[in-house]
Amino acid sequence: MSYQIDLSGRVALVTGASGGLGAQFARVLAKAGAGVALAGRRVERLKSLRAEIEAEGGDAHVVALDVTDHASIRSAVAHTETEMGTIDILVNNSGVATTQALVDVEPDDYDYVFDVNTRGAFFVAQEVGKRMIARAKGAAPGTFTGGRIVNIASMAGLKVMPKIGVYCMSKAAVVQMTKAMALEWGRFGINVNAICPGYIDTEMNHMQWSTDQGKKLIAMLPRRRVGSAADLDVVLMMLCANESHFINGAVIQADDGFAL
Repeated sequence: MSYQIDLSGRVALVTGASGGLGAQFARVLAKAGAGVALAGRRVERLKSLRAEIEAEGGDAHVVALDVTDHASIRSAVAHTETEMGTIDILVNNSGVATTQALVDVEPDDYDYVFDVNTRGAFFVAQEVGKRMIARAKGAAPGTFTGGRIVNIASMAGLKVMPKIGVYCMSKAAVVQMTKAMALEWGRFGINVNAICPGYIDTEMNHMQWSTDQGKKLIAMLPRRRVGSAADLDVVLMMLCANESHFINGAVIQADDGFAL
C-alpha cells in the first residue's frame, strides 16, 4: 500500500525561503500541490527559487519580508492572501545565530538573535493565527478552517551547547511558544507544532564540515554524520498534512539522536 500527502488547494507561507531549509521546505510543499508564498529579505534569490518551482509545474509567489519589522510582517501576510488566497499553512523558519561565549555577548548581539528567532517568529505566527481564528469563527472568508503552523526550532532549544548560548535560549523560547499557541489555538482547529533539527548541511555551513573543528563535531555525533535538508521532508509533510488534525503541540526532534 502506498500513501500520498496531497496539499492541492492549500496556500503555504514559508519564511526564510531564500536558502537552506526554507528553500527545501518550499520545494517540498510545492511538489505536494500547495501554492507557496516564498518570503524573505533576499528577493532576487526568492525569484530564482520561484522560477525553479514553476519550471517543475508548481505554484509560487515572492513576498518581501523582514521578520524584525512588524509592519513588514503584516504587509507580507496581507499581500500573500491578496495574491494567493487565505494562508492554510505557515512554516515559520527564519532564524539567525552568533557564535560567542556568553561573557562576550553584547546587547546588540542578544537583540539580533532574539528579534529574529523569537520575536519575529512570534509575530509572524500571531498575524497568521489571527486570520485563521477569524475564519474558524466565520468572521473572515475561507474554504479551509483551522490551519497548520510549523515552527522551526532547533535541537539547541532542547540541549544547551557552548558558544551558542543565546541561540539556544532563543530556540528554547520557540519551543515554549509552540506549546502555548497549540494550547490557545487548538480549539479553532489550528495545529501548532515544532521541528527541532539537528546538524544539517546547508549552504551557510557547508564549508565548516571540512575544517578540523567541523570534523571533530561530526565525530561527536551518534552516527558520525550530518543531515541534509531533505531529511526533514517527511516530518514537515506529516505536520502539514490535512490528516494531521490530532497532532498538536508536538515538539519533534529530527537530529539523528544527537540530543539523547
